[in-house]
Amino acid sequence: MKTNIGIKPENLAEVAHSLSKILADEFLLSTKTRNAHWNVEGPDFYNKHKFFEAQYIQLEEIVDEVAERIRTLGHYAPATLKQYLELTHLSEESREKNDSQGYIKTLLEDHESILIHLRANINGYANALKDLGTSDYITGLMEKHETMAWMLRAHLS
Repeated sequence: MKTNIGIKPENLAEVAHSLSKILADEFLLSTKTRNAHWNVEGPDFYNKHKFFEAQYIQLEEIVDEVAERIRTLGHYAPATLKQYLELTHLSEESREKNDSQGYIKTLLEDHESILIHLRANINGYANALKDLGTSDYITGLMEKHETMAWMLRAHLS
């Protein structure tokens, strides 16, 4: 059934496409954080193992929320690795060392990159595309990433 929520169909499609890019970023960041959880080594292993676990659990919830926002707008969420890699602006990584400081720096850069992207697009949802709901949702998402970035930043010397 067609979505009739007071937003033009072409605007819904544009918002859904934009959210699909965000979904891809969130999925990749979640995967990178899980990688850090699994593979971190060093004298701070246990604490960082638990820390990364808490962050990837939060990111998995975000992935689900973004996908459900896309569905709320009447579109299908991308759900393949191929689609995510085509849509994301983040990059995969391979590491020579599995130290916590290296993982933290990389993950922090990704959170900050996502924040910059969200901040650059938030007004477009409300103003150009007339979707105040997505604009509000993105505000909350930014706050989550700001907190997660702060937690990562606090571990750096």
